[in-house]
Amino acid sequence: MAAEAHSEGASEPQRTSRRFPQLTRDTARPEGGGRAASGDHPAPARQWPLLTVLGGVALGLLLVALDAFRIGSIVIGLSLLGGAALRWALPSVGMLAVRSRFTDLITYGGLGFVIVVLAMMVQPKPWIHIPFLDDIVHFTVR
Repeated sequence: MAAEAHSEGASEPQRTSRRFPQLTRDTARPEGGGRAASGDHPAPARQWPLLTVLGGVALGLLLVALDAFRIGSIVIGLSLLGGAALRWALPSVGMLAVRSRFTDLITYGGLGFVIVVLAMMVQPKPWIHIPFLDDIVHFTVR
């Protein structure tokens, strides 16, 4: 009987190092994917970084719906840039953490930057003018 109990416990691998195992059996939580506030707070307070970004995007979409396309798009882009800043600055951001910190920073920051720049280039009366983009458009649309 003692040998059976020992063999049952031996069937589970013992982790002796902090390295990832060669064969993974589940998905690891993303870095920073813990709660942003302790468990005694209500659910919205624990996920305040995600709700902040989503609130900014919702405000931007509302502005777009109210016919302020440029300003609404800039608010959406700035919300994503704010999400990148939160992901970089805070150790735990709750559900705002999707993948690794690097991947989240590149994704949120890159999309936010592109949305802001494109919103500033919208016709008529663009706020910024980038000459080489005109050349690309004229070359591809001929």
